[in-house]
Amino acid sequence: MVADSETGTLAHDLSYPPLNIPKPVADGVWIVDAAPIHAGGIPLPLRMTVLRLAGGELLLHSPVAHHPELQRALEGLGRIGHLVAPSMGHWMFLEDWQTACPNAITWAVPGLEDRGQVRRSGVVIDAELTDTPPRAWANEIDQVLIAGPVFKEVCLYHRPSRTLLLTDLVINLEGDLLPVFARALARLLGIVAPDGKAPLYLRLLLRTNYRDTLEAAQRLVAFEPARVIFAHGQWFDRDSARELRRSLAWILGGHSAEGRRVRSGGAVGPQASNATALAGLAVIGALGLIAYIRRARR
Repeated sequence: MVADSETGTLAHDLSYPPLNIPKPVADGVWIVDAAPIHAGGIPLPLRMTVLRLAGGELLLHSPVAHHPELQRALEGLGRIGHLVAPSMGHWMFLEDWQTACPNAITWAVPGLEDRGQVRRSGVVIDAELTDTPPRAWANEIDQVLIAGPVFKEVCLYHRPSRTLLLTDLVINLEGDLLPVFARALARLLGIVAPDGKAPLYLRLLLRTNYRDTLEAAQRLVAFEPARVIFAHGQWFDRDSARELRRSLAWILGGHSAEGRRVRSGGAVGPQASNATALAGLAVIGALGLIAYIRRARR
């Protein structure tokens, strides 16, 4: 993922201004919206969530780019004690935060520190997150690990505010604000509001670990969250439990067209499975080609 250098109207609108300031959404919960990033040809609005723990320390979930003014605003809310990289793709801004907050503990999903790009970046991972929350916040936050090939995400549920924090498990972009090509690709991936969900390629990856993914999804909806905040697009601030079930219908089953194709054992009809797999492979190939070209230009 590469930070977007544009400062025009499109970038401004995509990113839910005002940018780079903490905005309260519940007691002890803030969001920070930032400039878009580009991923696979789609400009993605980016969001960090901030939790204030019972002891007064702040937890920065999926940190956005560091700005001194943003750090000062956050330190007015509490001491920055924890930096969380909750998925395999949400770590790119950690190094600057680690430099600015040397006493903060950096937490990450399992396996992130083994990636060559992470090792070369200078980012230091202090501890890994699993299904079991660490003592630092076990009395306030539940965790659910969702894993598939090359993908892991740790979802945090803040019990005091009934807030569920995700990163890429739900993406819900406003299609009218996207460029034409990006809009078409986003619709193919299934990440356009009001019907956003995990991107098609991610759903395919997670379906290879069907039973564990289903169990994790069931745990998430059992929280009945009052709000669901994620990194990209319009987060769920009303009817949130219902919206979460809809966005996870691809694995839970249910009333959506996609959900009805999933049988109780997790099997999908052969024709539907083949068509979905071919579409997914085409999308993954296109995204891989775009990523390769972008890397080659650096």
